Amino acid sequence: MRLLFTLDNKDHAECKRTFVRNSARSIIIDGKRLAMIYSRKYGYYKFPGGGIEAGETPVEAVIRETREEAGLTVIPESIKEYGMVHRVQRSDTFDSTRFVQDNYYYLCQVDSKPVLPEFDDYEAKEGFTTEYVEPEYAVEKNKTVDVEKTPYSVLMFKREIRVLEMLISEGYFG
Repeated sequence: MRLLFTLDNKDHAECKRTFVRNSARSIIIDGKRLAMIYSRKYGYYKFPGGGIEAGETPVEAVIRETREEAGLTVIPESIKEYGMVHRVQRSDTFDSTRFVQDNYYYLCQVDSKPVLPEFDDYEAKEGFTTEYVEPEYAVEKNKTVDVEKTPYSVLMFKREIRVLEMLISEGYFG
């Protein structure tokens, strides 16, 4: 899979441990809009997806996570690699730990009939909802997130903004 870009806070040189948690994310385009997960609590958009479990391939994870988080059933035959974002930073939880994450993005189509999402506790608390939005809107919304009021690193928002901007510049929305 092609490397789209690397995000590195360069704040982890003295870390003694490394924690790796890779993820798989779906890019579901419908005309000039795409399916995104919206956090009502913090006001940001992200691509549907999440962590790859032990023994699971990235493709298996994108199918599972998209169904669980967005309530959308990916059509396996439609899955195409888009690219990977490599992220490195000091852990938000443990100062002496380096957090490394490869985020695998896949273009895919979904069944037209949604199912009920199966939220983790934090997803339910954030008020996750699936919305079809124009990519430019999601970019602008993510640029205005008050990162200090979220539990997330600014790199997560930068990642989603840059992938959205790449999709726009590559002509995926007409």
